[in-house]
Amino acid sequence: MGANVYPVFLRLEGRRVLVVGGGTVAAGKLPALLDAGAQVTVVAPRIADTLRRPGVTLVERVFRPDDVDGAFWVIAAATPEVNREVARVLEGQSRFVNAVDDPASASAYTGGVVHRAGLTIGISTGGDAPALAGLIREALEAVLPHDLDAWLELARQAKRQWRERAVPMARRRPLLLQALNDLYRERDAPARGVS
Repeated sequence: MGANVYPVFLRLEGRRVLVVGGGTVAAGKLPALLDAGAQVTVVAPRIADTLRRPGVTLVERVFRPDDVDGAFWVIAAATPEVNREVARVLEGQSRFVNAVDDPASASAYTGGVVHRAGLTIGISTGGDAPALAGLIREALEAVLPHDLDAWLELARQAKRQWRERAVPMARRRPLLLQALNDLYRERDAPARGVS
């Protein structure tokens, strides 16, 4: 059974992120880190060409414990032995590590992620079934509304108004649901010939 986890989203813009490992798995993590604005350093004895990108610092050698110094977030995407060493170093510093496909060495899991129109949804199986998290991600992408950007804009405007009027949190979800229903009623009215 998967670990009980506490979901969280990290703001990595301008922060140093260490990726230990230089292969395909590490390369798969790179696009999301760069999209988040992270300053990525990769440490590995051999680094694949797919990791050689502008703005990525490459250190071609074996992992050393001091590599984690100054890193806000660490991803271990190396061999199980190296992942365990990274986890041991960070555990001693009370810091988190994501050990890719190595739940025993991980103190944090990244899971499946859906990004659309400013919305981010994370899916985790606590490290037990990453392929299932991926399938659920694909299913969510298929069923999310195509006009989700309109939903988010409506929610942003409503939030500003609720704060100005000091609307209690408990009343906000029902109000937002009503506003979304109204949005579709207004859009569907011309199609039904209603003026």
